[in-house]
Amino acid sequence: MGMDKISVPKHIALILDGNRRWARARGLKPWEGHKAGLEAVIEVAKASRDFGVHTFTIWAFSTENWDRSQQEIDKIMDLFDKAMDEFRKDLITNQVRFIHLGRKDRLPAKLVAKMARIEEETKDFDEHTLNLALDYGGKDEIVRATNKILENSLQKVDEKIFESYLDTAGQPYPYVDLFIRTSGEQRTSGLLPWQMSYAEMYWELDHLPDFSPVKLKDAILDYSCRRRRFGGNDKEEHLKFNPKVVAKLDLEWRHALDLHQDEKFRDLIIRYVKEHYGLSKELAKTAGVELAKALVYGKKEDWVEAKKALEGLYEIIGKTLGLALEPKIVASLEVDLWRDGHEERKMRKLLAEKFRFSDLQASKSAHLAFLANEEIVKNNFTKARGYLEKFYEALKERVA
Repeated sequence: MGMDKISVPKHIALILDGNRRWARARGLKPWEGHKAGLEAVIEVAKASRDFGVHTFTIWAFSTENWDRSQQEIDKIMDLFDKAMDEFRKDLITNQVRFIHLGRKDRLPAKLVAKMARIEEETKDFDEHTLNLALDYGGKDEIVRATNKILENSLQKVDEKIFESYLDTAGQPYPYVDLFIRTSGEQRTSGLLPWQMSYAEMYWELDHLPDFSPVKLKDAILDYSCRRRRFGGNDKEEHLKFNPKVVAKLDLEWRHALDLHQDEKFRDLIIRYVKEHYGLSKELAKTAGVELAKALVYGKKEDWVEAKKALEGLYEIIGKTLGLALEPKIVASLEVDLWRDGHEERKMRKLLAEKFRFSDLQASKSAHLAFLANEEIVKNNFTKARGYLEKFYEALKERVA
């Protein structure tokens, strides 16, 4: 899937987690895990630029990490020192501005000097920004900013003035859009508390050394599915269907398809599409024909033709409703569901992709769709209708 049709975050922040657990699981020393993690994050940082991300923040060492053994700290600092040389070449070649976030008084002087040199060499680059948080703590940043304000004898500050004293001062995109933490940890640990006020959270189960550009793309795609209201009105298109009506039509067209009642089936499909997606009569007829063809081909297990017809359906729906869906991706997911059986996991992915919300937000609807299908298979249509009504109610709660 290309990145041209999705909403790419301007600023991604990543907490590097799981290096030591990754190493222990493989019988390696902790610093061998840190080395593997550093190699992974360098590739991910480069990939973020290709995906269109402007600012990428890496939190690699916190103010609390000094509690680790001196041997591990020395190894980590040595890794950072060597990494700066690789970072420098890449950043200058690709004109990426480098900024260090955090304290400088406790880091090795040689490392601080290298970072300062790269900051100076890249200060005029504006296409991309790489923030490296070393000896960084969110509370510490706030305290340092406050002390600078006091040193300047300011009697009153507003948000704009306060921001100018933070480590991200002067950056075009200081506010984090997407926050990612690896290793299944589900907390921010105080990263950029001021700048993360409206960040979307993404929890990655794999440890950092296994976090790849492909996984970063998955996180961006998940972000793209989320509606970001910022406390205000939701300006996106809403679906206003009646769940009971759509559920009834859903069951009726399934029944007509099974009985080979072709004319009735086509009529029901057109009415279903019109009610479900709020299309005009003319568009509903065109879209309904595509869906009807897909279902008939699906019944015959002609998956190529089914997919082609579904692509036509979702081209119409995407353009009409203004949804940033990718017809080929949605069609492929739906055909996979038909071909391999109604797995709840696959239904969740399909709904998230089709209606542009997150995988988590699709979970309730997907579960109810799975239960409905189980009852349909058993020809228990009374129970199936109940589940379908709940499914469409849950779906409307997300898209209304």
